[in-house]
Amino acid sequence: MGDLIQQTERFYHYFEQQEKRVHQTPESVEAVRKLNEDSIQLVYGFRNFKRNLLIMIINCKVQGFNFSLLVDHIAREAEYFMNSLQKFNNGILEPIQDAIIHENVFWLRIMMEHSRFITSLLDQSERNLVITARKFGDDFKTLLNQARDVESMLYHKKPTYPIIGKMNKDSESATEELRNFKKAGLELIKNCQIRNVINPLLVDHVVREAEHFLFMIRVLEERLKQKQKEANI
Repeated sequence: MGDLIQQTERFYHYFEQQEKRVHQTPESVEAVRKLNEDSIQLVYGFRNFKRNLLIMIINCKVQGFNFSLLVDHIAREAEYFMNSLQKFNNGILEPIQDAIIHENVFWLRIMMEHSRFITSLLDQSERNLVITARKFGDDFKTLLNQARDVESMLYHKKPTYPIIGKMNKDSESATEELRNFKKAGLELIKNCQIRNVINPLLVDHVVREAEHFLFMIRVLEERLKQKQKEANI
């Protein structure tokens, strides 16, 4: 266990230094690409550390650490980050339909799991909050299944902008509600107004991820509007 803690602390230091470097990097293509390449290597190592840790947890070599699904969850987030940086460095811009589907399938699952983690980490005497968090989990499960259905039906098919536009809007509305719930919960936790075993840093983390999903939804909405405009010309 001590070695795992030391490895984690080293990664914390490396990422802290990399974040400082971000603010010092010149705004040039070459400098940003080099920054991304170094970040990819760093995240790749951290992703492997998480995956190895997950296997240890599943095989009971590390106990009382955390939910196995949460470790898998953050490993998937690392993979998403790596893939995003690789696309940027390679100049890859997915077709808008594919981009909306892929972002929604990934982030709807993340939002669903956030809701379920919150449900399990709240004291069960917080009945209204538990019910609300559980409902968010169910709602995002439905949205995720719908997005996967769209992914299956539209795989390598001609663009069907109305369907994916609605899917994006539905995700936006649900994520705004969840983001607000998380932010309100964070304030309650900070002020010791609810019973829970949730670290405030974890809640802040999931708030920021909801904000990122909303940012991506809105970027994709703008791209979709432009594509629809071009299609009507």
